[in-house]
Amino acid sequence: MVMNSGFEQSLPDLNSLYEMVKDANERLKGEAKRTPVMTSRVLNEMTGARVYLKCENFQRMGAFKFRGAFNAMSRLTDSEKKRGVITHSSGNHAQATALVGALLGVQTHIVMPKNAPAIKRAATEAYGGIVIEYDTEKDSREEISDRLQREHHYVSIPPYDHLDIVCGQATAALELFQEVGALDMLLTPCGGGGLLSGSAIASRKASPGCRVVGVEPELADDATRSFKTGRLHSVRNPLTIADGTRTPSLGKITFPLVLEYVDDMVTVTEEAIAAAVRHCFYRQKIVVEPSGVLGLAAVLSGAVKSGGRIGIILSGGNIDGLTMARILENRIEDLGN
Repeated sequence: MVMNSGFEQSLPDLNSLYEMVKDANERLKGEAKRTPVMTSRVLNEMTGARVYLKCENFQRMGAFKFRGAFNAMSRLTDSEKKRGVITHSSGNHAQATALVGALLGVQTHIVMPKNAPAIKRAATEAYGGIVIEYDTEKDSREEISDRLQREHHYVSIPPYDHLDIVCGQATAALELFQEVGALDMLLTPCGGGGLLSGSAIASRKASPGCRVVGVEPELADDATRSFKTGRLHSVRNPLTIADGTRTPSLGKITFPLVLEYVDDMVTVTEEAIAAAVRHCFYRQKIVVEPSGVLGLAAVLSGAVKSGGRIGIILSGGNIDGLTMARILENRIEDLGN
């Protein structure tokens, strides 16, 4: 489905956006982990490149989402914090919001699909988040969140379409550039576009010659179609194993940022995603969820031309045991629903 492409979002210029990223970086010091950057001789030989893996699977709550949630929620006034926060998420932003709420003393309410990964829902509730279930076939999570926000006067902290979220997520890429220097290419997973647009902003200033490429599953290629056509496309409940990319579309903020600062978008198959999860497990000895390996899948499958110095953001590691077992056993036909 193609949505109205005529909207224009008034956004700060690049210099102002980068200042917001640097401010977020300062705000996150002592709160977010400075996650490790891994290298691998085997991976370099396989790809013909020097590859740097930014391991956000080691971030607090297991994904990059902590960065954006803390950056946004820590800016709330005392009166806003007392009202509580509402958001919607299939898992990682839910966990991040709930954890930050626990750290800041803010009650959080999260609209989650009934089929959200069990490990992500359990963690969200363990952090103190109140989960509101919805049926992905019948309901719109955005409409539910908006209705509850109006009824209870909660503060909305969306999963990606918010500048404080975008600039918080950008700090993962900023750290990577600070540690390894300039790159020829940066590969970033794309769901709603918060991490991708933030990474592109950081790259334009910290490594100006770097090509920033967003990666989606073939089954959830709305952002790729949007990027290629310049018109906002959407998908509904795509049956991909990369559950973090099941967002309906880029947002009113992230879409123009992606168009302005991202160099290319590519897609990868479900088989390529599963193979990248297995590579991380067997060869790199790390656990990364399907959504988190999209950039690595693009390199290993040949979806992008490899060479030079390549940075890859492994965006998260929240995967349940059953899903991991099926991927390791090469039984992905049992997944994706």
